[in-house]
Amino acid sequence: MSGADGARPDFPAKRRRLASPHPHPPLPTQPPANSRPAAEMANNGSASAPAPAAAVADIDEGLYSRQLYVLGHEAMRRMARADVLLVGLSGLGLEVAKNVALAGVRSVTLVDDTPVSIGDLSSQFYLSAGDVGKGRAAACAPHLSQLNRYVEVRVAEGPVSEAQLRHFRVLVLAGQPLAEQLRLAAVARDCGLEFVAADTRGLFSQVFTDFGDEFVVLDPNGEPPLSVMIAGVSRDTDGVVTCLDDTRHGFEDGDHVTFTEIKGMVELNGCEPRKIKVLGPYTFSIGDTSGLSDYIPGGGIVSQVKMPKKMTFRSMKDSIKAPEFIITDFGKMDYPQQLHVAFLTLHKFEEMYGRSPRPSNQEDAHEFINLAKDHVKNSQIDVEINEELFDTFSKVSAGDLSPMNAIIGGVVAQEVMKACSGKFTPIYQWLYFDAIECLPKDRTTVESDCAPRGNRYDAQVAVFGNDIQNKLGALRYFVVGAGAIGCELLKNFAMMGVGARGGQVTVTDMDLIEKSNLNRQFLFRPHDVQKPKSATAAAVIKQMNPEINIVSQNNRVGPETENFYNDAFFEELDGVANALDNIDARIYMDRRCVYYRKPLLESGTLGTKGNTQVVVPFLTESYSSSQDPPEKSIPICTLKNFPNAIEHTLQWARDEFEGLFKQAAEHAAMYLADPSGFLSRVSNSSGSQPLEALDSVKKALIQRPHSFEDCVVWARQHWEGQYSNQIKQLLYNFPPDKDTTSGQPFWSGPKRCPTPLEFDVEEEMHMDYVVAGANLLAQVYAIPGSRDRKYVARLITAIEVPKFSPVSGIKIAITDAQLMQNSDDLDQDRISDIISELATLDCSGGLTITPLEFEKDDDSNFHMDFIVAASNLRATNYKITPVDRHQSKLIAGKIIPAIATTTSVVAGLVCLELYKLAQGFRTLDGFKNGFVNLALPFFGFSDPIAAPKLTFYDNEWTLWDRFEVAGELTLQQFLDYFKNEHRLEITMLSQGICMLYSFFMPKSKCEERLGLPMSEVVVKVSKRKLEPHVKALVFELCCNDIDGNDVEVPYVRYTLP
Repeated sequence: MSGADGARPDFPAKRRRLASPHPHPPLPTQPPANSRPAAEMANNGSASAPAPAAAVADIDEGLYSRQLYVLGHEAMRRMARADVLLVGLSGLGLEVAKNVALAGVRSVTLVDDTPVSIGDLSSQFYLSAGDVGKGRAAACAPHLSQLNRYVEVRVAEGPVSEAQLRHFRVLVLAGQPLAEQLRLAAVARDCGLEFVAADTRGLFSQVFTDFGDEFVVLDPNGEPPLSVMIAGVSRDTDGVVTCLDDTRHGFEDGDHVTFTEIKGMVELNGCEPRKIKVLGPYTFSIGDTSGLSDYIPGGGIVSQVKMPKKMTFRSMKDSIKAPEFIITDFGKMDYPQQLHVAFLTLHKFEEMYGRSPRPSNQEDAHEFINLAKDHVKNSQIDVEINEELFDTFSKVSAGDLSPMNAIIGGVVAQEVMKACSGKFTPIYQWLYFDAIECLPKDRTTVESDCAPRGNRYDAQVAVFGNDIQNKLGALRYFVVGAGAIGCELLKNFAMMGVGARGGQVTVTDMDLIEKSNLNRQFLFRPHDVQKPKSATAAAVIKQMNPEINIVSQNNRVGPETENFYNDAFFEELDGVANALDNIDARIYMDRRCVYYRKPLLESGTLGTKGNTQVVVPFLTESYSSSQDPPEKSIPICTLKNFPNAIEHTLQWARDEFEGLFKQAAEHAAMYLADPSGFLSRVSNSSGSQPLEALDSVKKALIQRPHSFEDCVVWARQHWEGQYSNQIKQLLYNFPPDKDTTSGQPFWSGPKRCPTPLEFDVEEEMHMDYVVAGANLLAQVYAIPGSRDRKYVARLITAIEVPKFSPVSGIKIAITDAQLMQNSDDLDQDRISDIISELATLDCSGGLTITPLEFEKDDDSNFHMDFIVAASNLRATNYKITPVDRHQSKLIAGKIIPAIATTTSVVAGLVCLELYKLAQGFRTLDGFKNGFVNLALPFFGFSDPIAAPKLTFYDNEWTLWDRFEVAGELTLQQFLDYFKNEHRLEITMLSQGICMLYSFFMPKSKCEERLGLPMSEVVVKVSKRKLEPHVKALVFELCCNDIDGNDVEVPYVRYTLP
């Protein structure tokens, strides 16, 4: 569900110490020994000032691997030099601190002496009833210090002065009074600090940023630079670049590019970045090329260059009078200005009365609106107050909601990371977000229902009332996955009180905790590595809220566990929250929710991008109703013979690993277990599969190694075959000067002419391949391996490698179509010879063969060593720029880049939808699907898509409808039932992949089945007995109406007696 299995990493549990010897040290007046100079602060860490050796040394790739794929090493190094000061440890401040600590800054200093109250427990997940009366910062600092052993967490006393601020990089204020915001914003600007202020009040929130007059954005969007192959460059006053056919460049006006591998017009190779103008999807201009040499056809590569961008921010004092907004909901274009006034009014109200407006109090709401009108009048702002909005703002502003804090905490933490690293575009300068849709449209909540009761949910009750709190407590929810999103969901559920008043939260995840999880899955600690995720998460959640009723399980969700997650289990649920990392599991759970008619909360992240979807029975479409198009696959011939990008060589290397160390071993093991059965299955395979499978078994069994020395011989000879002999054969078939039938050079465009390699024991990459390959082969046969490279080198020097001469008559396919044609020409004699050889094999000695499952995150198993070496050697063959281990792992391991900030935002958005489901909302416009990209930043929300409606006769139906048929009926009775009751003639009837009945079925087979009960027909056709937990069968129908026309109809739920 989340992550992958692997050996236990060597990651010692290390509890961060608090820097100070006493609970509340004053802020420093002298910089710490490793503090960043103020001059470096002004250029946001992008200047030449060297980082301390300890900071620049090595980023812990095992811990930060998924985040590194979002930010990159340089941005991470800049963050590792940054000290952050955070003032305000409410629920919002804690979310910011948590995400910033996970991100890997150098230090986080916390300032908040406010005594903990029982109401803080509504969203401050590191506080407990025993902390009431303690200072907020001191109470939660020990927990924050455990999140990341590389980040120092300190507690300090306020108030914050200018002298103290100079030792920090970023100042963050969470939930502070306006006067303090203005004071510290001015001081931070004078000191050259980046400044972020944020606040959440009930269902409303605010973020402000000021990164100074000359903030440099090094990478505005974080997308990988585009790179495409070109077909030509014109020599003109405005030179035009043309890309290869069917290759869209994807550039935009104003992008900058440079070139490599250009022939003729070599002045472009490595040129200073040129600004482009897009002329079409395949062409763009690059300015004057008239003075350059003529372009010689033969390819070339154009690559996008990310250019630094300078941003000038206004001070808070100036910006607050004429704000510029980031729109978070394009359906509420007027809300940012309204909410800007509302927050200013709130500060005025609190300054006057020493408190927030009372929950759902009409008198305070009336006074609030009057104050807002006065502010507009006195400030001469051209805004007409939306009284209904301001009335709602006043009535919920005393509330504090965990989901809202999770959303804004993620947003603010990402802004802190932007300030530290220069990576991504900051908010400019005000952001307002609301979730007013979470309230009933009639706004009928009465003041008495929202009054505090002296318990941990008071701040949430202030928004929704105690009745809704009881409904949340009675919910029974199934959380599928306890990874990054799962941890955040469970934390929010605990703070919201889901399942805490008679309900239950069930969480399942079959994975164990890995080191790489610790950077995002904040419920886990280093000492939890290799423990079950679900049980560990549940135990931590129980500490956060002892009232929650949570049950952990370690099961995979799928057909194999339907005996456990059966009708009785699903029928008791109120809904499902997915926290999965793969499409297949998402689709499966979606189908289960449709079948059981349960709401589904779906979400996912990809780096700084995140999306949420709410699926509501009988109202919305399901998750499976619309899917992304499949990824574009790489043609097989490109992989085998004509790679032109590192992605091709990495996929080829991954295929090599699977073929050599997994599939061959699997085939051999299957043959040993059941020789005749294996040969029978193989003979029924199509194309070249029979020969390939048998050849792999022959090599695995007859040519198997008996010692590690044999493994080294195999690896060295395999190196020769892959990187020398095959290339020589390819060049024999297609010489470097070969032309196509049209007269164009064969080796041009996407076809890169390769060069054979010559093995050199002194070349590190050559040795990497042999050492890794020999050890992997040894693992397959349970032979002790060796990491001694000198020993392996000595063995290599004694190996005689047969000389190779290209052979005429060898067919090498240029296209996949040719490849398929060649595969049909099987050498039956060779197949017979292999079968004969295998028949003489004596395996009575108890041969052990273990197929290897690829595991990317275990650096000790040689898997990535082999992939990196194999790929980069092939890249060297084809003059493709190699990539390092880190990038190779991303591509070959199909890793999804991830960062804690996006996870926090997405989980918060999901839980806002849960508020609506708990209240029984039944209109589309009450729910929101969301998409965010924190890098830009971009926020987009839309109403869910309604479930498409279909009809047969006058019956309207959607995917949520079905025919309910009570068994037991014979097949004939079943057919008659639909003909008589629904005027439908069933032409085909299926159950899963089994065809039970069709109009074209042979008469004898049909007559044989018509008299059987439906359950017996299913057993007979599927050849599988019905499991005891199965209470109903699902049938799909193809039908004709009375006029003989095909009609689409719902599926059938056939209940067994």
